[in-house]
Amino acid sequence: MSKHIQSVKGMNDCLPSETPVWQYLESCLRDVTEMYGYAEIRMPIVEKTELFCRSIGEVTDIVEKEMYTFIDKGEESLTLRPEGTASCVRAGIQNGLIYNQQQRLWYMGPMFRRERPQKGRYRQFYQFGVETFGINGPDIDVEVIALSARLWKMIGLTNVELQINSLGSNVAREAYKVKLVEYFNQHLDDLDEDSKRRLTSNPLRILDSKNPAMKDVINDAPKLLEHLDEESQVHFDSLRKKLNALGIKYVINSKLVRGLDYYNRTVFEWVTTELGSQGTICAGGRYDGLVEQLGGQSTPGFGFAMGLERIILLLKQQNESESGLEDKLSTKIDVYLCTLGDIAENAGMVLAEKLRNEHPKLKLQLHCGGGNFKKQLKRADKSEAEIALIMGEDEVGKNQITVKYLREKKEQISISLDDLSGVLSGLMK
Repeated sequence: MSKHIQSVKGMNDCLPSETPVWQYLESCLRDVTEMYGYAEIRMPIVEKTELFCRSIGEVTDIVEKEMYTFIDKGEESLTLRPEGTASCVRAGIQNGLIYNQQQRLWYMGPMFRRERPQKGRYRQFYQFGVETFGINGPDIDVEVIALSARLWKMIGLTNVELQINSLGSNVAREAYKVKLVEYFNQHLDDLDEDSKRRLTSNPLRILDSKNPAMKDVINDAPKLLEHLDEESQVHFDSLRKKLNALGIKYVINSKLVRGLDYYNRTVFEWVTTELGSQGTICAGGRYDGLVEQLGGQSTPGFGFAMGLERIILLLKQQNESESGLEDKLSTKIDVYLCTLGDIAENAGMVLAEKLRNEHPKLKLQLHCGGGNFKKQLKRADKSEAEIALIMGEDEVGKNQITVKYLREKKEQISISLDDLSGVLSGLMK
């Protein structure tokens, strides 16, 4: 007999024991975007390959090495989306949401990159993103950063650091690249093979290298902030003043360049030291040329994306010895309804639906599959319900039900069905 089929490497199941923390985080994400007046947009998982080649950049690692690309039956090259910004811009242009308008949007869903699977980094991963369009000043940069800062407070994350930088205008950055290439050409012996390749394709990414052997040569490289155009410098100074006014602490990281070609001016990352090499939990910045690059009218844009797996890892890690997260994630049911005999089974189904109608917040599980009284009570206890309701043929005939307390030392009682609502209301206080 053949071996059972396994999931694709780097694409994981999310089991019932794990979904509560996902639901909690997703609920907080929806709440925080609602607080700031952002609207949800949902884009397809599959896009035309050209979209990502034009937006991300053909010489980036994502396009060169990591995208899941295939030719469909119509002989068109399609790709599973590796990130959400390009898809959001495409949807905005196609559906007339961007031109001459301001938009504040958010999305959430799976992305795909064929990377080496490791802790917090998978081939199918879930991303939450925020994108804004039509707002040019640093005020929207700060609002988006403030939104992310509020999320950390909402979910109780600590020990995360905001790092900021400015990439300047496209013209200033191209001039800076020339100086950077000149510098690194003088230190070729200190560069690894990956950096030598990037020297001709994307020299800014060398600054983001995690190779410890290159630390000194990178630290001594020309600083991008020292080569900003005047307008970008004013933008960056204003950004810092506004962050200071809000009390949002930050550090300036002159090596922060982001891995996608479409960024300009403000870039930022939220990082932690508690996840090893996968320390970035949220990252984004300004991309004023991307809409035009993808065929729309020139429109400023700013946004971020965060990988939910890493945030969940950090949440669990920081709450290992605390009960606070467990209380928020509780999936315990309130009531387990046991029925004995065919008459009671039918009456129990009717009662269960009636109680759900009367108490929409009540978590009630009806025993299914038959079994004797002992087996049903064992299931009731395993469910972690507060009480078990027991209904047999006698109870049906008398319009009564037995209440057995499973977590408190109280005697079980038999009450009229008419009095049951009072018991349940007290249970949910």
